[in-house]
Amino acid sequence: MNAPLISSPAHSPEAAEKARILAEALPYIQQFHGKTIVVKFGGNAMTDDVLKSSFARDVVLLKLVGMNPVVVHGGGPQIEQLLAKLGKKGEFVQGMRVTDAETMDVVEMVLGGQVNKEVVELINQAGGKAVGLTGQDGAFIRARKMLLPSKENGKVDIGQVGEIESIDPAVIGALEQGGFIPVVAPIATGADGTTYNINADLVAGKLLTDLTAREIDELFADGTISGGMLPKIQSALDAAKNGVNTVHIIDGRVPHAMLLEVLTEQAYGTMIRSH
Repeated sequence: MNAPLISSPAHSPEAAEKARILAEALPYIQQFHGKTIVVKFGGNAMTDDVLKSSFARDVVLLKLVGMNPVVVHGGGPQIEQLLAKLGKKGEFVQGMRVTDAETMDVVEMVLGGQVNKEVVELINQAGGKAVGLTGQDGAFIRARKMLLPSKENGKVDIGQVGEIESIDPAVIGALEQGGFIPVVAPIATGADGTTYNINADLVAGKLLTDLTAREIDELFADGTISGGMLPKIQSALDAAKNGVNTVHIIDGRVPHAMLLEVLTEQAYGTMIRSH
């Protein structure tokens, strides 16, 4: 008795498009397999539940296809909310938050606690194994006080705002080797024990340059207002000058923008090449 014929339904245009996209992603997966990708996560993308969930799934996907994502997060909107509850207004100079002692306490609570754990949990819920840390953990980021240049009086003191003195990426490498996804809050300590608030773009850019020997290729930063773009552009240029192949600034408000930028031929952001 002959076996019954099983008819094969025609592929829908949607299925064909999915297959095309998957095939297009293959060379990019091969190119970035085993590479560390530093992802700056911040701005509006952190306040939209759909975008947050999408971001977490995308990070897990990159890990599962053989890349090593490291997430460096900001938390400006969340810091502003808590400052407002305390009756305090945030102030910025050249895109940097002015940080007095009271503001630093808020920054530590929000970045090192609330936001860091939220990002960790989002990634874990999406199937990843995220570990949250600040630059203080393992003393992997050492900071010093930042003084901003000024034409009027030479230097501007904006409080407990730091610039990076050094980074020891050993703790990041250990977590990657264990299959974990590091989630870094941009807080660090100086030689005298002072805690500093560091712009997340600067941490992401410096983390890239310090890990260049480990073949890091990409930086992804969400687009925000013009003032906030200043440290983004500077960090991107510094990373490119220090040997990072390409730096990408993309809009985190676009769903799956990171996957589209990494795994497809479409350009969804601004790319800065090292040469």
